[in-house]
Amino acid sequence: MPYRRLPNTDQARLRALKAALDKGKLNYPYNLAYSQKLYLDIQSVLPQYEQAISQYNFSKERQAKYGRLLADQFKEARVYVSHFIQVLNFCIIRKEIKPEVREKFGLDIEDKALPELGTEQQLIYWGEKVIKGEEERMMYGGSRIYNPSIAMVKIKFEKFLEYYHNHKNLQNTTQKMHEKVLGMRDQIDALIVSIWNGVEENYSGLPSEEKRNACIDYGIVYMYRKDEKQTS
Repeated sequence: MPYRRLPNTDQARLRALKAALDKGKLNYPYNLAYSQKLYLDIQSVLPQYEQAISQYNFSKERQAKYGRLLADQFKEARVYVSHFIQVLNFCIIRKEIKPEVREKFGLDIEDKALPELGTEQQLIYWGEKVIKGEEERMMYGGSRIYNPSIAMVKIKFEKFLEYYHNHKNLQNTTQKMHEKVLGMRDQIDALIVSIWNGVEENYSGLPSEEKRNACIDYGIVYMYRKDEKQTS
């Protein structure tokens, strides 16, 4: 025997409510297979649920799009920060700048290796160190480093920071929208169960296949188990 399967996705929940509502519009109020109260409940809650899902999907898509732009800004800023540190080390090797200057950048005096810049947090940490260190070095009369200049490093880094913070804000917004949808699911599931129970009860006097077909018209979903074959 087929069994009734309740919706387990937001889109499936929407389809179930819309099917019941559409059928209700054709039969309200006297030939409705579920209660008039439930019909009014659908009219009340469906637009709210649909709007919440739409807002969540829009926010999620926007976050994903912005995430791709952030990845591009991250790569570009990382190149400029790492290249600046490399040039600084070359200047020290050529004895144009004293090794002690590395301390202004948060580096060990004898450390010639590049710091880890593989994550956004690492890039933020070292980007800030590099910009602050070079500005402090210049205040004491140090010769300028070019290719890249600290001005270009700062432009690329600040652009990355702008995208980083905007993306974080979008993540927070998406999370809030998701929580709003999650918060409505129990109410929606309970409403669908009540509707489907009412429809099945209304057609309980019909033969099995006729009853099932009538219920399907109201959006109820029936499934056959793997070891069963549909004969109708």
